[in-house]
Amino acid sequence: MTLKSKRKHNMFFTYLIIVLIGIILLYPIAWMFFATFKTNDEIFNSIKLLPNSFSFQNFIDGWNGSGRVTYATYFLNTFLLVLPTVIFTIVSSCLVAYGFARFKFPGKNILFALLISTLMLPNAIIIVPRYTMFSKLGWINNYMPFYAPAILACYPFFVYMLIQFLRGIPRDLDESAYIDGCGTFRTLVSILLPLMKPALFSAALFQFLWTYNDYFNSLIFINSGSRYTISLALRLSLDSESVVNWGKLMAISFISVTPLFILFFAAQKYFVEGIATSGLKG
Repeated sequence: MTLKSKRKHNMFFTYLIIVLIGIILLYPIAWMFFATFKTNDEIFNSIKLLPNSFSFQNFIDGWNGSGRVTYATYFLNTFLLVLPTVIFTIVSSCLVAYGFARFKFPGKNILFALLISTLMLPNAIIIVPRYTMFSKLGWINNYMPFYAPAILACYPFFVYMLIQFLRGIPRDLDESAYIDGCGTFRTLVSILLPLMKPALFSAALFQFLWTYNDYFNSLIFINSGSRYTISLALRLSLDSESVVNWGKLMAISFISVTPLFILFFAAQKYFVEGIATSGLKG
């Protein structure tokens, strides 16, 4: 067997293994999709993947919700919470990372060590003082407990990731921009931000996923059904019926995760590139 033939065989088996692993990983999603067309009896008493018949009634019933509020409201609430949080996080984290990566100022090392140390604080420790503070500010049952930390760059993971990425960008670009008459802010906007696109996309995708799927913080800070997000609405649908219609629940769950699939595959290139290059230098 020639070397070229060996390479073709190795490539064939490599792709075969990848396809098999992909099928295994995608099977739960496929099962959830086909379960949206099934009744409770089919879900629990049959191992068949395909349903006996295809009916969209579970999607209709699921979308109508369990009360006066439909899932259109829950989706709107979710995006009203998630999108500003993502935007505020990216802007504030980028500014803070730019300061740490490119400037020298008194106490920089101490502040950076303090920033990194906050990564080790679990949410369970800070949730009580955060709730007390936000309650005194009158921010309970609205989205300010999510907006305020994002505006103030209280997500050290993203700050650290962007710092590492900025450290990998040569300072010569900054100096060239200063020579051409750019100030510090214009250098960031015109020179560095286009180069930071992969890291910014990765940070935005992470924050979108985490905030979209967040159940605990939404449960703590939101107590009105009309302001519920998708994660709270799904739990409400589960608790509101004595006999759970799992087909209906699977239908609305599938609709809920669809934006995440679309976002991940649309931004996959930037996501992988940003993760791969954020920690190479520094």
